[in-house]
Amino acid sequence: MSILEHIEKNQWGYTTEGIPVTLFTLRNENGITVQVTNYGATLVSLYLPDKKGELEDIILGFDTVSDYEKPTPQNPFFGATIGRHANRIKNGQFSLEGKNYTLAQNNNSNHLHGGIKGFQKQIFQAIAFTTVEGPSVRFKRLSHDGEEGYPGNLLVSVTYTLTNDDELKISYTATTDKTTIINLTNHSYFNLAGEGRGNIFDHQLELFANHYTPVDETLIPTGEIKSVKDTPFDFTVPKILGEVLKDLKDSPLEGIDHNFVLNKENSKISLAARLVEPTSGRVMKIYTTEPGIQVYTGNFVDTYGKEGKHYGKYSGIALETQHFPNSPNQKNFPSTILRPSEVYSSTTIYKFSIVN
Repeated sequence: MSILEHIEKNQWGYTTEGIPVTLFTLRNENGITVQVTNYGATLVSLYLPDKKGELEDIILGFDTVSDYEKPTPQNPFFGATIGRHANRIKNGQFSLEGKNYTLAQNNNSNHLHGGIKGFQKQIFQAIAFTTVEGPSVRFKRLSHDGEEGYPGNLLVSVTYTLTNDDELKISYTATTDKTTIINLTNHSYFNLAGEGRGNIFDHQLELFANHYTPVDETLIPTGEIKSVKDTPFDFTVPKILGEVLKDLKDSPLEGIDHNFVLNKENSKISLAARLVEPTSGRVMKIYTTEPGIQVYTGNFVDTYGKEGKHYGKYSGIALETQHFPNSPNQKNFPSTILRPSEVYSSTTIYKFSIVN
């Protein structure tokens, strides 16, 4: 084990191909602890104090690399960096500069979360370092031209920083040598009561989004940007998730799996969501430069996670900051095109606090 200030670096087993995997543990001055791995640039654990000062892991996940290697639905992208293009692309097809591209169809007829292997099952190069804000780990990898059907050699960097202001900051950058598309996000599932401690029914969710993108039966946006008013998706005032999910239990999705259009006109960082768990007192605010946030209430989660705990439906909520699903095929959505002369840049911050 090598130790840098507030950072531990440990070998964390091997992939089925025999590649060694590393686990990094970051701690800030207030005792918050984050664990990330170079397998999928994945957020593995996040320990937060409750209003009694007791630490608990609030991220759904696994204890071993082999568990993270499992396919969906056994591993529904727990904590992973998603790329090259988060969410769904209709029929796995898009056109760019007059050329048609075909991606893997790994979600019925659609392309989901970067494809069959995607970024979540790739090994990243990693370096740990300290900053004035707190401990950091930067993950890098080169996604080669043609990987999962995407054009261009894409050099990606994902940096996790645990600040002494009780923030987990995830910063993404990327460059390409050929015009391509990119839409990166993190796919953590949160349960502020503690992972494995039942469902999220008592959580209160507020979204700073007056609109959402309705979807068809395969969860592809119709292209409409619709007001949330008078719909179950109105979180412009805080709502108790259990009450909303009760109303949606007979819907085809049995919950929420929708993209919300954030109230913003530019790419400046702004408040996207606020999640509160009243028993523990834990509060999480999400700030992002992204135009949207996908809310998934774990409607079909059914697997065994850390210490063999069963994670059932609604056991965690994913809040994925992103560009909109199927953006390459919707001209009225914010563009996900990246050109060789440009640098992709995106930041999401999770700010933690306590209420009594």
